[in-house]
Amino acid sequence: MVNQNKESKITLLGAGPGDPDLLTLKGVKALQAADVVLYDALTNEALLEHAPAEAIKVYVGKRSGEHSYPQETINKLMIDYALNYGHVVRLKGGDPFVFGRGYEELDYAASYSIPVDVIPGISSSIGVPGLQQIPVTHRGLSESFWVITGTTTSGEVSNDIYQAAESNATVLVLMGLKKLAKIVEIFKAAGRHHLPAAVIQNGSSEDEKLVVGVVETIESLVQQNNIKAPALLIFGEVVSLHPSFKKLVKQYASIA
Repeated sequence: MVNQNKESKITLLGAGPGDPDLLTLKGVKALQAADVVLYDALTNEALLEHAPAEAIKVYVGKRSGEHSYPQETINKLMIDYALNYGHVVRLKGGDPFVFGRGYEELDYAASYSIPVDVIPGISSSIGVPGLQQIPVTHRGLSESFWVITGTTTSGEVSNDIYQAAESNATVLVLMGLKKLAKIVEIFKAAGRHHLPAAVIQNGSSEDEKLVVGVVETIESLVQQNNIKAPALLIFGEVVSLHPSFKKLVKQYASIA
């Protein structure tokens, strides 16, 4: 029911990488105070249980290959619900500001003078490798890391990947599984054929899948294990710290 007495407010909330237990305590409190929740495909619907039973829950999609609302429509829905119902929680996978278009929504709300709170979420780019005991930085192996989109708005591989492939940094690619062949080609052109690499599907979720290899083998491993999106690509010496990579090294050594 529309309640004109409630103050219009929007909270941009990062849901984390998939496991509902990875939501922050502040995020739980925001959901508990929600009048409306607009949630994406990459958020775990179990999180909606934190919202009041009477709160309106609206699925707005936002996953490649599936029906989804255009960003402009989501912006307008967010404002409409805030003006008519009060507190809107915009629940987004990962962190709102890591390829989540969170600032676009914040800026749109500001044009209507609606106050916005931002609650960060655990980004899959850091959290998912960590859950697999792969640090994005490690003394002696990696002093920095790149977080790169696999596909730009033009549908092409990001130019940043070319530069990242030449560096010693850990390279984390989001939304890049469909471009894996091209990305592998870029790393090979940089002479990184034997650089450790991993792909993690549905990180932190019950149906998580992981493959670990090197640039030379990672594409075939993805195909053999039927890895699907959403998936995170990891390139860097830090992948060698994963227990399964150590087993691979022993296997190669025995063959040699």
